Amino acid sequence: MQLKKTLLAVVAGLAFAASAHAQLKVGVITSSTGPVSLIGIPQKNTIQLMPTEIGGEKVEYIAFDDASDPSQSVTLIKKLISEEKIDVLAGPSSSPNAMAILDFAAEAKLPVLAPVGTIAIVLPMDEKRRWIFKTTQNDGLVANKLFDHMKANGVKKIGFIGTGDTFGETWFKVASDAAKERGIEIVANERFKRPDTSVTGQALRVLSAKPDAVLIAAPGGPAVLPQVTLTDMNYKGTLYQTHGAALTEFIKLGGPKVEGTILGGSVMLVPNDVPESNPSKKVALDYINAYKAAHGNEPATFGGNMMDAGILLQAAVPEALKVAKPGTEEFRVALRDALEKIKEVPGTQGVYNMTPEDHSGFDERGVELVTVKDGKFALAK
Repeated sequence: MQLKKTLLAVVAGLAFAASAHAQLKVGVITSSTGPVSLIGIPQKNTIQLMPTEIGGEKVEYIAFDDASDPSQSVTLIKKLISEEKIDVLAGPSSSPNAMAILDFAAEAKLPVLAPVGTIAIVLPMDEKRRWIFKTTQNDGLVANKLFDHMKANGVKKIGFIGTGDTFGETWFKVASDAAKERGIEIVANERFKRPDTSVTGQALRVLSAKPDAVLIAAPGGPAVLPQVTLTDMNYKGTLYQTHGAALTEFIKLGGPKVEGTILGGSVMLVPNDVPESNPSKKVALDYINAYKAAHGNEPATFGGNMMDAGILLQAAVPEALKVAKPGTEEFRVALRDALEKIKEVPGTQGVYNMTPEDHSGFDERGVELVTVKDGKFALAK
């Protein structure tokens, strides 16, 4: 009788453990301190707005700050995989950090929802990148919008200033391709480091090339420095920025010196200006209002990238649960497969249509051409 009770207790304990382990564990790595904090803070703040239950399974978010340091991103993903046994990762916040974890995610067969800019995290598609899904517009999609505007406005020569990392290097490649297709010449090509406090030398070399316009490729706060420097040097050409500058802090930090900037961004920058027919308009407004209610201010679009990770999980997790329970390799593989099959899912940034070849999934509905006018973002004419 005692043996029977003991066996029943063991079985009950195992059942409880299995039930507890079945809870969906989402690891989150953000850069809420350090040079990338303007991107990481709204992402961290968004976690509390993400779904707490999907497909009948409770969702647990296990969040860490990598302090904008790629080596810390590596340390944290190892911890999340080995100790926390996560089922999926949302993060890190920046391109170098995301590239640094690529090998570890693939080795663990861990799906990653990466809220970063660089296309290099998902292309060229290979055995490592097949585990990564990107919740931002691909650089080329934004570049096409910017260079179409340049061509339409008679730009023949441009200067380029980018960060000396994956973000800047990838942007120079897509900018070179877009420029060549439109008969635009890149006459200056400069780099700077994100923590730099001066880009005087780079700006002088760009000015000496006499470009009609300058494209700055930098994420978050560092995007401001080259533009302010060129403006202070009395540069009169048009200044273009990537979606890396698509945050209100860009305007706050740059003030009048960023007026007239042309950049590619998402519907989140101008939600009230886009037509009701845009599938992302309601999603963006709902997120913005929820964030304001929770934190007292509007989120940067980078926060929307994290919110979209939650939206994608809501679409994919129920399909993965048909195959296996969380806490297993079978579930992680099924979740990866389900993410790859997502079709016409509206997010805060655009509409997702994933394929085996495209793990970003945005089309032209994911990019709006925006300008800074009277201290606010507005649709560019």
